Amino acid sequence: MAKPADNLRDAVERTVEATLGSAEKSRSAAQGALDDLVDSVEDFRKGAEERLARGRRSMAGAIEGRRLATHDDIKELQAELRAIGRRLDRIEERLPKRRTSSSSKRTTSSGKRTSTS
Repeated sequence: MAKPADNLRDAVERTVEATLGSAEKSRSAAQGALDDLVDSVEDFRKGAEERLARGRRSMAGAIEGRRLATHDDIKELQAELRAIGRRLDRIEERLPKRRTSSSSKRTTSSGKRTSTS
């Protein structure tokens, strides 16, 4: 016959084992819920970063299209225009001369093009 102490020990062991099993299930469920929460937060963060990047690119494009010309921009354009003028002068020099000078264009000593009427 089993002693009462042995019966009590068996009951405590069964209770501890049942409690441990239940705690492991609860821990596993909590870990799963936490993993899902972390994944959701990560997806939200990535989406927010993508939207911010699109917004920055959009704003940069809008600002770039409206910025004022700088002194360097103007100097660069002037240099390009002078180069185009020199190319045009060389092209015109190769063209046959016109018989009437009233409608022709000529270059002044400063290099600026003027038309005579």
